Amino acid sequence: MDALAGLLDGPRARGAFLLRSIMTPPWSVRILDRAPLTLVSMLRGEAWVLPDRGDPLRLRPGDVAIMRGPEAYNVADAPDTEPTILIHPGERSTTVDGVELCASMDLGVRTWGESMDGPAAMLSGTYQMRGEISQRLLLALPASLVVPSLDSPLLTLLGDEIAKDQPGQEVFLDRLLDLLLIATLRAWFSRPEAGAPAWYQAHSDPVVGRALRVLHNEPASPWTVATLAERVGVSRAALARRFTELVGEPPMTYLTGWRLAMAADLLREPDATVGSVARRVGYGSAFALSTAFKRERGVSPQEYRLTSV
Repeated sequence: MDALAGLLDGPRARGAFLLRSIMTPPWSVRILDRAPLTLVSMLRGEAWVLPDRGDPLRLRPGDVAIMRGPEAYNVADAPDTEPTILIHPGERSTTVDGVELCASMDLGVRTWGESMDGPAAMLSGTYQMRGEISQRLLLALPASLVVPSLDSPLLTLLGDEIAKDQPGQEVFLDRLLDLLLIATLRAWFSRPEAGAPAWYQAHSDPVVGRALRVLHNEPASPWTVATLAERVGVSRAALARRFTELVGEPPMTYLTGWRLAMAADLLREPDATVGSVARRVGYGSAFALSTAFKRERGVSPQEYRLTSV
C-alpha cells in the first residue's frame, strides 16, 4: 500500500453520490454539502468553480476539478452569475428561498437539471465520508484545484455509464470514481505548481519508497529502525538519515502517525473494540493504544468514537 492506496482506505467511494447535471445559462449552484472530497468535470460546455477563498477556476471539457471540503463553493456558467440553487447535506437541493428542487429537476437515472437539451452538462462525484488514513494526503491538497485536459479514458467511460441502471451499477461507478480520483491526483502531483509533499515524492526513492510501502502494508509488525533497515537492505544509519531527509520525519515517528490514523478510521466500525483495533495497528493492548491516541489527539479512543460517528 502507498499513499494513494491509503487514500482509498479513507474516503473510498462506497455508494458515492454521482450525478450528471444539465444546465442552461445563466446558472449558478452553491455547494453547501460539506462533503470531504468532490470531483467535477464538464461533458460539454464550460463552467467556473468559485471557491469562497481562492481564485476562480475555469473548467472545460476534459478538465477535472477537485474540491476538498468542508468549504462552500459555487459552480456557475460565469463568475458573476448569482446562485439560484443550493445543494445541502444529504443530497438536498433547494432554491435560495428554500423551495425543494430534487423532484422538479429530476431528468432520469442520476441525471438532474432543467432540460436534457441544456448546453452545459457536468459530471460530479462526491465522497460522503471522511476517513482518517488519508488526512496526510488530503491536507496536502489545496481547497480547490483543476487538472486541465486529463488524458484518461475514465472520463468518457464515466460519462457513458453514469445514467445506466443495471445490476451492480453503483459499485461499478464507485470504482470508476476511485480510478478517476487516482488519475487526477497523479496528474496534479506531477505539476510543478502542485508542490507535492515530501512523503509523496519519497515513494519514488528505491530505499525510502520501499520502506514506506512496508510500513503501510504491515503496520502491526513490531518495527524498529534496525528491523526496517534489514528488510529494505540498507544500514540502520543510512535508512534513518535518508528517510528523515526525504519524508521530513524519522521512520518510527511516521509509523506512529500512520498507526494512529488507521486506528481512528477503524474506531468508526461499529463492532470494533479498542483492544481489537490496538492489535490491528501494532499496539500490545487497549491501554497502550489509548495512551498514544490521547497524547496525539487530545481525546481517548472512546471519546473520539462518540464524536466521529
